[in-house]
Amino acid sequence: MLAEISTGLVQLHSRYYGKGPTKAKTHLVGDTIVCILRGGFTTVERTLLDTGETESVYQMRRSFQQAMEEEFRQVVETATGRKVIAYMSTINFDPDLAVEIFVLEAMEQPVEGLASSADGDGAVPTVQLDGVPTVQSDGAGSDGDGDGAGPSV
Repeated sequence: MLAEISTGLVQLHSRYYGKGPTKAKTHLVGDTIVCILRGGFTTVERTLLDTGETESVYQMRRSFQQAMEEEFRQVVETATGRKVIAYMSTINFDPDLAVEIFVLEAMEQPVEGLASSADGDGAVPTVQLDGVPTVQSDGAGSDGDGDGAGPSV
């Protein structure tokens, strides 16, 4: 599924820009799809960037994303079988990156394995506003130590 999204997004860029990204990697985190595209600026865009016309490239890319939004959404909806409720896109010049973000409609029943943490217990690391790292539990009340009490802070 994730490779299908990467391929579909690269094909859209290639077809409509005349040049596509050289690399693409798609990630699924909960109900969010994030695709990172590398190396996709056209010769015209690169010339504008080299002469300091960054806002022109931003504006052109924003216009393209608005015009192509339905096609981008369709790639993700076809691959996932889920509705895209939000789509966002941004670019970075150095290094040459584009990031496409799709938020999917919540599922009725969670699917096993859609999100995992480093310790595999379904907890998602978070950071509080005061900078103290914490762990957000998956609701099962376990931190993996077998006592069922959840993480201690």
